[in-house]
Amino acid sequence: MLIIVPSSETKQAPPKRGKPVALDALSFPELSPMRERVLDALIATSASPDALARLQVGPSFLDEADRNTRLRLLPVRPVLEVYTGTLHGGLDAATLSAGAKRRASTRLVVASALWGLLRPSDKIPPYRMNICARLVGIDHLEPAWREVLPDVLAQAAGKRGVILDTRAVSYQALGMPAGLSERTVTLHADASAGGRVGNVFTKRVRGEAARFLLESGEDPRTPTELARLLSERWPVRLEEPARVGRPWVLTVSLSA
Repeated sequence: MLIIVPSSETKQAPPKRGKPVALDALSFPELSPMRERVLDALIATSASPDALARLQVGPSFLDEADRNTRLRLLPVRPVLEVYTGTLHGGLDAATLSAGAKRRASTRLVVASALWGLLRPSDKIPPYRMNICARLVGIDHLEPAWREVLPDVLAQAAGKRGVILDTRAVSYQALGMPAGLSERTVTLHADASAGGRVGNVFTKRVRGEAARFLLESGEDPRTPTELARLLSERWPVRLEEPARVGRPWVLTVSLSA
């Protein structure tokens, strides 16, 4: 099983001291050329006069944009300590059991618009950049990452086992596992409460689902097996792909 989770906009501040990011030590070394390109573009963008507009943030994020210019120097933390958004709150990686943490080391990947893909053991600095940023020399990030991420995701998934993608559509645009739609499942939640509350609920449940799977110790091989396992925790509905090449859709009910 492979579980794909997104990065988050909110991040923990860097430690006061420590080593900077070692790009050549990150997982998925085949992504290094693209990481170097995006990192350099983000640093240049953050130092430009129109940095806030390109990063699509307001004046309150000026300090974080300035911090971006020092990304190669900032001390690092483990990936799952850096991201602090709602989904990662649901995952609550710090309190996973020892067995779940071992499973996360091989079954969990974090998709990032800056780093591409990361494993829990990787160490990175905090940064300010969302998927909609328009970086100097790159502009739209999605098509740039789609040139490399689909094949790397497919390799990470291996030859068998279900793939659970907890990313929102905007992050799925970075790339889906190449040629594996028949065993890829996207996770949704019945956010009938609507608006911001519904969106927060959706993110939280996605993180909780990833946690539940890691703690379960099971390794579902098919979308049906995955739905059966998650139905032990929530009411779920599994829908077959709308057309060839599209993933399955698993919806968790709000009434859980």
